[in-house]
Amino acid sequence: MSSQRNKIPENIVILDDSSDDEDTPSTNRTILTPTPPPSAPHAPPRPAEPPVATTAAVRSLDSQSFWKAGAYEEINLTRPTLLPGELEHARVHPKFLHSNATSHKWAFGAIAELFDNAVDEINNGASFVKVDRIYNKRDNSPALLFQDDGGGMCPDSLRKCMSLGYSMKKANTTIGQYGNGFKTSTMRLGADVIVFSRSSRASQATQSVGLLSYTFLRKTGQDDVIVPMVDFDISNHWAEPIIYGSQDDWSSNLKTILEWSPFVSKDELLQQFEDIGSHGTKIIIYNLWLNDEGVFELSFDDDDEDIRLRDEISRVALTKASKKAIETQAHISYQLRFSLRAYASLLYLRKLENFKIILRGKPVEQYNIADELRHPKVVTYRPQVSTALKEPTVETTLGFLKEFPAISISGFNVYHKNRLIRPFWKVTGDGNSQGIGVVGVLEANFIEPAHDKQDFERSSLFHRLEMRLKQMQLEYWRGHCELVGHRPLDKKTSARTLQNNISISPPVEHNRNVQQNFQSSDSATGISANGQDKILNKPFIACITNPRQELSGLQPRKSSGTSFNNEMAVQPPGKHAASVEGQLVEISGSAASIDQICEENIQLFVRCEEHAEKEKLLKRTVEELEKELEDTRKKCAELSSHLERQRKDKIIIQAATT
Repeated sequence: MSSQRNKIPENIVILDDSSDDEDTPSTNRTILTPTPPPSAPHAPPRPAEPPVATTAAVRSLDSQSFWKAGAYEEINLTRPTLLPGELEHARVHPKFLHSNATSHKWAFGAIAELFDNAVDEINNGASFVKVDRIYNKRDNSPALLFQDDGGGMCPDSLRKCMSLGYSMKKANTTIGQYGNGFKTSTMRLGADVIVFSRSSRASQATQSVGLLSYTFLRKTGQDDVIVPMVDFDISNHWAEPIIYGSQDDWSSNLKTILEWSPFVSKDELLQQFEDIGSHGTKIIIYNLWLNDEGVFELSFDDDDEDIRLRDEISRVALTKASKKAIETQAHISYQLRFSLRAYASLLYLRKLENFKIILRGKPVEQYNIADELRHPKVVTYRPQVSTALKEPTVETTLGFLKEFPAISISGFNVYHKNRLIRPFWKVTGDGNSQGIGVVGVLEANFIEPAHDKQDFERSSLFHRLEMRLKQMQLEYWRGHCELVGHRPLDKKTSARTLQNNISISPPVEHNRNVQQNFQSSDSATGISANGQDKILNKPFIACITNPRQELSGLQPRKSSGTSFNNEMAVQPPGKHAASVEGQLVEISGSAASIDQICEENIQLFVRCEEHAEKEKLLKRTVEELEKELEDTRKKCAELSSHLERQRKDKIIIQAATT
């Protein structure tokens, strides 16, 4: 196997994590560096010999399910022989392509990465990205097509695109930044991808083809990620091969592409450039992954103008077909789970000028839910960001859904650099009647998204934002709930509603466990060994099944077993305890509202975080001042020493003259 490993033809890119300098003269295989220009020196070519499939590798191709595709037999390979002057380098095993793609738990998240790449090309003149289903001519299986009319990629750029970690997107306006999205997204959707790209750079027009094939790597038993590529110079209006090594190497690359791609001849391959125009990129993902039931994850037959997630559609079919459930499932907050058209319509906050996402032949209408909210209100939030730049200001648009109260959905659509990261993020707990129907939209550029761009990194800024959004939602509800037919709660209403929905009964034995969490002994809580209430003149800890439901006049839900993950209330001395569904509650007309306590807790938490940030800044200032003081003292000591030397020299001179 080592001999096969050493006979990889030139111009095949081997993806590894070495960081070779681009100025280093390249050998006849490219390792995470762009292919040198034709005039660059190169080593004598190795004999071109296509890799040979091994029986062990072929036997491992049993599962076409993405989540099982990484489990296949490894082939024991001998250490490769290095060429004279060639250094050792780390290699990337093909399994890494699969494990790297598992960062996308959701197939639509992978598709969104490819949308982002096309949107970033708006700066290079792109006006559309087209997504459609085509068929693999070899086996008539469905394949995914992504095509844009952006600036395209020259041979050098395509090699960086196919490599790991390269990113040419340095502007603050671009969405991509890690140089990993293309590999993770394409490998999440299918086992193989072929890329066609045309560009015109420095008065040279080129077109290039690159193949990233997990099937090829597995079936040929490779231990490096090998990407065959071929390039053509079309400056003279015909396709002339660009050869960096030898003709045999170029032909070997072409042969590998034709053997493992959907195209069986060079003419078929070149025909793919005919509809690209003078510049643009076409991506074809084939051998799409199957789900656990052995059918394609993506469904193309449920809607001729949409692409849907089959597993999510199945979950919808299993839900109870009540009128309310049907109305909820028709809402975009539910549709985006399985409809690519619904998800793409919300994907970008601001409308993309002169750019269209064309899904299966029909443009996607961009939709901002903030434009249809009832009683909208804009709330400004200034996060405490430790930066020398101007403090960011975040504007959040809040309002009630136009379908409320028929559809009781709440949450925040949070964007980063115009791209949706968290749709309908629910910041309040389940069962909270306050905040239902309130939806918000904001752009949070001050926190970093995760690598799959479906969530944010869990930083202190993220947690402070979460607490602030919860506070915004509750404050908006209390100030506007009367406009949608709800009555705001006050202390008297809360106590009266609570009294009307409880019945007095002795506390049960298991409440002692709750009380012991807050009191030092049974006698302190007023509970005897047999669980009876002695009604001592001491505070008593009580538990409400769902305090927000009680306070809002809703019927409490039944308790499930002996779970005590509930909110607590303290009963003042001399007050009786009452039981609701086996849980203790408080009867006190002067008791503070649970929601008010929660709100005060949020405010205190935010203030605490602000003071913590100020404390850090003050400590940093103190350290800087101490350092400055120490430097000043050193300078003072040096000046004193210098003056002392001058004084002594002066005395010596005076003594010498006299």
